[in-house]
Amino acid sequence: MICQHLTYYKEYGQRTEATGALIPARSVTSFESVCCLADSTSLSDITFDGNPIAQESWYKHTVLQNMMQLRQLDMKRITVSENSSQEEERRMASIVAKKEEEKKRESHKQSLLKEKKRLTINNVARKWDLQQHRITSIAINQDRRDSDSQDHCQNDGSTVSTFPEEAGSLDSGLTSALQGLSVTDTHLVEVDGDTLSLYGSGALECLDRNWSVQTAGMVTTVSFTFIEFDEIVQVLPKLKIKFPNSLHLKFKETNLVMLQQFNALAQLRRVDQLTIDPQGNPVVSFTLWKYYVLFRLSHFNMQKINGTEVTQNDMIMAERLFGILAHVASSELPQYRLISILGDARKKQFRYLLETKGKKPGIVSEENNDSKRLVGENTNRATLNYTTRDFYTEKLEEIKEKKKFCKMYIEDLVKEATEINMKNEALQKLWPQMFIELVRDAVIEIRNKNSYMKLCLQQITDQK
Repeated sequence: MICQHLTYYKEYGQRTEATGALIPARSVTSFESVCCLADSTSLSDITFDGNPIAQESWYKHTVLQNMMQLRQLDMKRITVSENSSQEEERRMASIVAKKEEEKKRESHKQSLLKEKKRLTINNVARKWDLQQHRITSIAINQDRRDSDSQDHCQNDGSTVSTFPEEAGSLDSGLTSALQGLSVTDTHLVEVDGDTLSLYGSGALECLDRNWSVQTAGMVTTVSFTFIEFDEIVQVLPKLKIKFPNSLHLKFKETNLVMLQQFNALAQLRRVDQLTIDPQGNPVVSFTLWKYYVLFRLSHFNMQKINGTEVTQNDMIMAERLFGILAHVASSELPQYRLISILGDARKKQFRYLLETKGKKPGIVSEENNDSKRLVGENTNRATLNYTTRDFYTEKLEEIKEKKKFCKMYIEDLVKEATEINMKNEALQKLWPQMFIELVRDAVIEIRNKNSYMKLCLQQITDQK
């Protein structure tokens, strides 16, 4: 409504050469609603008293910069003495306006990045959910070959609704700038303060980047979302090297389904806190999962699990529940494997002794806790390992190939031994007759001694 009045005033002022304008109180909240008055060359007096815009710090500078024809503002004349500083005020107004423009641009940029992040996470979530649904469907189809296709379609529909778009209005420019992001972005890597957040399996490739020493040293929390735990296990050695100060691990929608998977975390340098979100991690439904974590990762001296402080009673209970498990595992392990594990432990101890050699006693005492974490893993507990499904499948294929080769090799040996035995039996049957014939031929040949000697000499001569 105010724009219509201002347009009328502009036209009226140009026709009648009106020079003043009084803006009704509480009707102007932004400069954009009255900026059209700057085009009126005859306007020299304007009053904004009682309007919210007059309370802004940038109000006077902005008005003077855009309405350079003014001689009076808010019933206060711009005097000769003020004219000398008018240019300075307008210069300051220009600086303030530029800062406001930069703030708007930065705000728009942040809105763009925030919306891009939201769309990317939604897309990763859909991809993850469809992948999990596909795996579930394959398992169901193996058990139920005659399942109805209509049920499958209904499941697909529920999958999409699991991660709905957040409701929110965007201006047309922001919306057009974000078109296509939800289709192309399949993972997200974000560093926010001391937290590194990874969304989607493609985000694991960031561990191959050349991170700056400052950024890598600042990260103490690493969050994994919508990533298979088996894929995370493969990059844990890189995580230990790239982010040596990471103390807190978070897992959400990572398919943690069994206690053995926690064994893989033992290869890290240090873990003080562990957060396992129930969403997408069925292992949290197990009653004793926290105690198993404390038992298997006891050399880390963990402080918190899912935000709850770890007490000494928790450590004692974990040892009571699972202490026998490590003994059974080590007793069933082949001797060569035990020797290998013991050798690794001694290597760690020797490495630690070399690193602390020559250091002051005070410094060494401060590092005692870290040394316990590095070399304090119990040998029995070290026998509790986790093998990923892909690695296990690869090993099974390798074992099958070896079995196949051994089977063929043994079959060839048996076949060759059978042929030798058959020849031996045949020889035993023919040998008496052969022996008689050999003796008979020898007697016939030497019956005439002179003829036999001549024949032998002739054969010798022919050989020369």
